[in-house]
Parts: sequence; structure tokens; C-alpha cells
Amino acid sequence: MAKPILFDPVKSPYLVDEEFKIKKAPTTPPDDAPGKDENKEALEKQTTKLCKLQEKLYADHRYAVLLLFQAMDAGGKDGTIRAVLSGVNPAGCEVYAFKQPSHEELDHDFLWRVQRALPERGRIGVFNRSHYEEVLVVRVHPEYLEGERLPKQPKKLEDLWAQRYESIVDAERHWARNGLVILKFFLHVSQKEQHKRIRERIEEDDHNWKFAADDWKESAHWDEYQDAYQDALRATSKPWAPWYAIPADSKSFMRRTVSEIIVDTVSQLDLEYPTVSDEQKAQMEKVHKEMLAEG
Repeated sequence: MAKPILFDPVKSPYLVDEEFKIKKAPTTPPDDAPGKDENKEALEKQTTKLCKLQEKLYADHRYAVLLLFQAMDAGGKDGTIRAVLSGVNPAGCEVYAFKQPSHEELDHDFLWRVQRALPERGRIGVFNRSHYEEVLVVRVHPEYLEGERLPKQPKKLEDLWAQRYESIVDAERHWARNGLVILKFFLHVSQKEQHKRIRERIEEDDHNWKFAADDWKESAHWDEYQDAYQDALRATSKPWAPWYAIPADSKSFMRRTVSEIIVDTVSQLDLEYPTVSDEQKAQMEKVHKEMLAEG
């Protein structure tokens, strides 16, 4: 049985395991869930805690944190990233939005571009989409494989996806062994809510800039994407890099839940501020006295 490496996955009804069924996974909060105002208040408390943890993470300089977000279009990735990281020092955080691969990226293996973007020790990295696009979008649109110029492709596409799941699991385990805390969030929005949000982007002038015709076009492949997500999450949710399928129809509940999982996970690390030597203490005392003498 696979074992944790840096932390124990947070116990949550949204933690994905090998039996995960996307059709049974909720897209709405439970009936007894707190309301919008309470969620916002709770989120503020969590962002304050994360800010303090990030400062200690930076000072300790042994671990890095990777927060990975995947969702259907209009699932709420951008807003969740902004909300959850609102209290974090920008100097200690990096956000990467992975779009269509460039020619240079296609000249390497599919993990190359994310490997280059992994956060340094002491920092928080955020992936808005990720290497998982290669088993999601590419699975739904296998014609994209033509541009990847693979030297040897399995006869059955199912074998190719299985190979990529294996490569992803091995890579994430390697990253974890070297101090990377990996948390992966699938923001699980319903198709009904997705269509509502796309319509709002058309009808509300302030949201027009968010509209992309491809979002509507891709929604026609909804069932195919759901199958791709189910298989990918099942195969790659591991103790060292767990997936959480977060109900995303309520933005306030989703953001609160994501922030709580992040804080509860990072809190498990044995983070410490660097020890100050006797020599450094003597220097501080000397400078302190000189400053007091200046009045």
C-alpha cells in the first residue's frame, strides 16, 4: 500500500481514492453547509493562517508547496486562486497558467514544461491547469497527438493514457521525496452551473472579457471529459500527491474548503525559523545599543 511521504492527506469527504465515481461526486455543498457570509469569514481566517505559514515556509527553506488546479471551463480556478492566496506575500508565490504547448514545449516530453515551473524551496507554486491536460484535453482530442511527434505510440490509446498516468505518479513521487508538498484540486462544477456562468459572461458587460467561444464548444464533450477526469484522478491520487474533488457550484464554499485543506496540510510540516547563533545575537545586541544611544 502506498504511504505518505511529507504529510498525511487531510481527511475529507472530497479526497479521491481508487473507487472515485465522478457521477456520485457532489457539485453542491451539503445541505447543512454554512452560508456565504460564514464561508467568507472562515476564508479570511484561513488566508491569515496561510500567510503566517508561508513566512515560516520561506524562512525554513526546506520545503516547497505546489497547488494544482484543474476544472472544466468556468469552473472557478482563477477566482479561487486569487481568493485563497490573497494574504500570501507575492514574493513567495508563483502562478503559472498552462495553455496550448509551444513549439519548444512540444519538442520535449509532456512533463518538461511543468518540471521547469516547479517552485523553489521556501515558495508556493500554483498551476492553473497542468501536465494533466495531457490525459484530459488530449484524451478528448487525440488528434493533438499528431503535433507531439511521439517516436513510438501504443496501438491502443488506452495504453498511452496508462503510461502517462504511470509517468505522472513517478514524477510526483520523485518531487515529493525532494521536499515538494503537492495538493491537487479538481473544482467539480455541474454542467448546468457552467452554462449559467458562460451565459453571464455574455450578458454582463463587465464579464464579456472572460468569454471564449471554445468554452461553449468544449462543453459539448462534457461526458467525455467526465470520463477522462474520473480515470485520471483515480489513477494519480496518491498519499504524496492527493486529489480533492471539491464541489464548485458554490464559489464561497469551494474557496473555503480549498483553503482549509491547504492550511491543514502545510501545518503538518516541521517548519522552523533558522536558529540564531551566539555571534549573531551579540551583533544584534551591539546594533540595538547603538540605535538606542542615537535616541
